[in-house]
Amino acid sequence: MGTERFNGFPPRADYSAVPTLLLTRVMSEIKDIAELKVTLYVVQAIYHRKGYPRFVTYGELAGDPVLLNGLEDGTKAPGEVLRQAIDRAVARGTLLSVKTGTQEFLVVNDEAGRRALPRLAGGAVTVSNAPAATGPPPARPNIFTLYEQNIGMLTPMIAEELRAAEAEYPPRWVEDAFKEAAALNKRNWRYIARILENWATEGRESGKPGRHPKKRARPEDYYKGRFGHLVSR
Repeated sequence: MGTERFNGFPPRADYSAVPTLLLTRVMSEIKDIAELKVTLYVVQAIYHRKGYPRFVTYGELAGDPVLLNGLEDGTKAPGEVLRQAIDRAVARGTLLSVKTGTQEFLVVNDEAGRRALPRLAGGAVTVSNAPAATGPPPARPNIFTLYEQNIGMLTPMIAEELRAAEAEYPPRWVEDAFKEAAALNKRNWRYIARILENWATEGRESGKPGRHPKKRARPEDYYKGRFGHLVSR
């Protein structure tokens, strides 16, 4: 089946600034299409950020369905393709990456990005106080941002599990499950997944974050079931 023909850009279409050197030199050296897509995505995302420093996180990239759909190649999971594309761009030097205890930040390797890197590496900036993108903010944090804020750094394997959970459960449930685990000081994904499984199986009252419809969830409730052997006590 052929690709549907693009109907063209609308009047007053939004534009993003791209370094001329990227188009005139670097692009001809990039042989991997996923690396090129991720590089252009990061450049565009950072261009539309406000404030300083301007950056994107791995979680933002892993949580964008448009980007991930564009990275599918039929042989690898999109998360794996994304990870390899980022690593190639960093190795090439078009992007810079710094990992803190909980997050991975990406910046363009330009003057502003190089100045921002020590600040990001020093922990002065977190996802919670990141400069916002232009345009209306999302209604609530996506599952990838919640994971980075409450648990730690994403890996491709965890990103695939989060993507599956995001497709299966309502956004409010996901957010409330993270809150429930944080309130019990059980900050790991398997525990949160078990909360969601319990809610899906036994039901829950809407509008009451972290509550079972019949009783308050107890920590021992989540050591049972399919994920029980994987949950840290």
